[in-house]
Amino acid sequence: MTALNRVPSLMVRAGTASALTIAAVGGSIVVPGVASDASAATMATKALQIAASKKGSPYKWGASGPRRFDCSGLTLYSFKKAGKTLPRTAAQQYNKTEHISAKSRKAGDLVFFHSGSNVYHVGIYAGKGKIWHAPKTGDVVKLQRIWTSSVWYGRVS
Repeated sequence: MTALNRVPSLMVRAGTASALTIAAVGGSIVVPGVASDASAATMATKALQIAASKKGSPYKWGASGPRRFDCSGLTLYSFKKAGKTLPRTAAQQYNKTEHISAKSRKAGDLVFFHSGSNVYHVGIYAGKGKIWHAPKTGDVVKLQRIWTSSVWYGRVS
C-alpha cells in the first residue's frame, strides 16, 4: 500500500482532512442539506423504476397506491418510496418542482399536461418522448408516448 492510498484512512482517523486534501486523493465532500446532481438523479431514477414497477395497476381517482393510482397519486407514491415527499395534486406538484425546458428534461423528471395555465395531468418522464402515468378511469398504469405539445417539465429536488 502506498502512502497516498493510506492518507484517507489516516486522515479520517485523525479527523484532520481538509477539503483540498480530500479532493486531491479522489474523495468527495458532503454538505448537509444540499443534494448533489448525482443524488437527485438517483432519486429520480428510483422514482421512475418504482412507477414502472406499477405497470398494469388500475386507475382509481383519488388513489395513491400501493395497488391503485390516479396520475398524481402515482407520482406522489413513486417519489415517496424514493425518499422525497410531494404534494397531492398535479398542480401542487408543478408548483413544488424546479421548472425546466424540454431540452433539459431527463428520465425521472415530471411531465405536466396543461390547458392554458391549468395543470390537469402528470406523469414521470421515461426518456424518448414517453412517460409512465395513470391515464384515466378504466385504464391502467402504463408507458405511453407524450401525445401533445401542451406540457411543462419539472424536476424534483
